[in-house]
Amino acid sequence: MLAGFGPGVNTHTTPNELTDGIPFQKDMTHASYDAPYVNRFWRALAQADRVFKVFRSRFIGKCSPVHFFWGSFDLAVTRFSGRRAPEHPGGVPHCPDWVTREAYSHEVISCGFWPGGTAVPYPVFYAYAYPEPAGFSAAALCPEGALYKNTLHEFILPYDTVRLAASPDDMLLEFLQSSYEAAARLGDWDRAALERQEPEALLGASLRRPLG
Repeated sequence: MLAGFGPGVNTHTTPNELTDGIPFQKDMTHASYDAPYVNRFWRALAQADRVFKVFRSRFIGKCSPVHFFWGSFDLAVTRFSGRRAPEHPGGVPHCPDWVTREAYSHEVISCGFWPGGTAVPYPVFYAYAYPEPAGFSAAALCPEGALYKNTLHEFILPYDTVRLAASPDDMLLEFLQSSYEAAARLGDWDRAALERQEPEALLGASLRRPLG
């Protein structure tokens, strides 16, 4: 269809970020559709999106929208310091290194929700920084239950820990804020110029529904 409009298009049909990715036109393995679980996943994404947007509004520097990655199926939001970062080494499965290096051309602190996979076989919220500042892995984050995963170079917080909390919204915001503050402090970000002042006064009424 695109070729019919004039421009030549080459489509890469192998899923990104999967070590065993199968080109879509050859994939006869992944053909099931479990509607109740698809709906549960969508509801988790919708609730996480709502809280991520509150967290995003606290930052006045360059920041991504809350967006969904089709490769690893995670919902993410990323803050930028404005400074150039060291060249990323690349190596993401089935993803050209130039794409990764462009994505991480500047310093970032990123967080998100991931349904899990081989490295972590359960859904988690996560937070990481690139480049990772010295001491980040040993930072004391809130709430209890957040831990640093060496193989991922990320802090993770199990989704069920948040879902079952007395106030899921508050727990998730605490994790997002504490991970950002640790990375920004250790990375010497210009926080006074990048952060909105007194966010709670502006956003206190924004959280209406708990994570479900």
